[in-house]
Amino acid sequence: MNLKNLKSLFVDNGCNKIYIKKLSPNDNSKNQVYFGGSFEILNILPISEIINEEAGDWNKERFKALINFAWIGEDGNIYPAPKSQLILYPKYPEVRFSGFLAKCENAPSKLMTQRLADRLFFFSVAKNGTVLGFVTEPDSEIANEFNSLNTVSEHGVFKVIELPKFVNNREKLIEELLRIHQLGWINSKRLDGKGNILPCEASNCGGYTLEAELGITPNGYSEPDYLGWEVKQFGVANFARINSAVITLMTPEPTHGIYKSEGAETFIRNYGYADKTGREDRMNFGGVHKSGIKHPTTNLEMQLIGFDEESGKIRSTNGRIALVDVKGTETASWSFASLLLHWNRKHNQACYVPSLSETQTDRKYKYGNNIILGTGTDFQLFLSQMALGNIYYDPGIKMENISTKPKIKKRSQFRMKSQFLPNLYKKNEIIDITV
Repeated sequence: MNLKNLKSLFVDNGCNKIYIKKLSPNDNSKNQVYFGGSFEILNILPISEIINEEAGDWNKERFKALINFAWIGEDGNIYPAPKSQLILYPKYPEVRFSGFLAKCENAPSKLMTQRLADRLFFFSVAKNGTVLGFVTEPDSEIANEFNSLNTVSEHGVFKVIELPKFVNNREKLIEELLRIHQLGWINSKRLDGKGNILPCEASNCGGYTLEAELGITPNGYSEPDYLGWEVKQFGVANFARINSAVITLMTPEPTHGIYKSEGAETFIRNYGYADKTGREDRMNFGGVHKSGIKHPTTNLEMQLIGFDEESGKIRSTNGRIALVDVKGTETASWSFASLLLHWNRKHNQACYVPSLSETQTDRKYKYGNNIILGTGTDFQLFLSQMALGNIYYDPGIKMENISTKPKIKKRSQFRMKSQFLPNLYKKNEIIDITV
């Protein structure tokens, strides 16, 4: 095995980047492998589930994130390591990799059980979501080849090799958005799950129309939309004022509370209100809910439970965003574990595209030339912005035919003004794609 062969194996499996860590003596199966002093690794690795482990002692609390990991053997074959997981310690914070030898048919046990400095650990994400790993001795042919490279970049504690086939995804995204901008007005549309073009007449069709142009079909999993980028459209009145728009960041359903345990109908009947425009037999639940402020219509207060605003850190693995009523009952809540799973992976590379809409005759959209690119995020940045009131809960939930056969539309939205987007990313750019 040499570096060229290893890179070819990664390319053949649909990988676009290889991450490399020079292992310290403590990076072994007993002490776990250190993956960084933040949760940023979740931006890279597809996590299947995050479990919170409460310990009663803050120093021992942790999250466990399950990943689909497999070793590449010296023979080039792939050997699953089914017990692999990430351990997230919110106290520090830091992330460690463990369980990577257990139940694996051909694990590199000799290298990963000893305290040998300067072993090299290579890993990447295959197109099927499997994380592929390879480890080599410090004086191997691959190690010598890698150490002689001077073109690698860095990501946290890792070196990064960009694989040639995938280097220009950012440029491809910009090229496509320029093409769409130059189309001018586009008739409103959407794609179904099979890629068929359908008409779209709802008020939120700006995003569907852009996705249809990019060939993005609806998906129910937390993966970026297009070439590794999460693409979001936001409506504006003027393309010159893209910093004053409201952007919907994500729309997760509550994981706990009355909304979850007793259902949306019970929640709406208890905390909703009659339609304010006079539409009969209908109740709504909406309005801007900010952290620490009781909403005047719903009488619910948004609270961040288990988050320390001063340090900007999660202080409880059972932490959550909760809507709390005047009696202290959690009516709806979103666990940090569920939001962490969604946010870091889907929003690590995000592209925000402004749009104008025209509805006098047929619904149409036009997309602007100034786009916003955000790269490198962390869920704790999201919570910090929520604590400041810059991110807020603004649902659009309704129940019609309430006296006969209730029909419910669910939409739980976390939103923010575009001027605060730089606070969510380590790098934020506004790019004129026509230049």
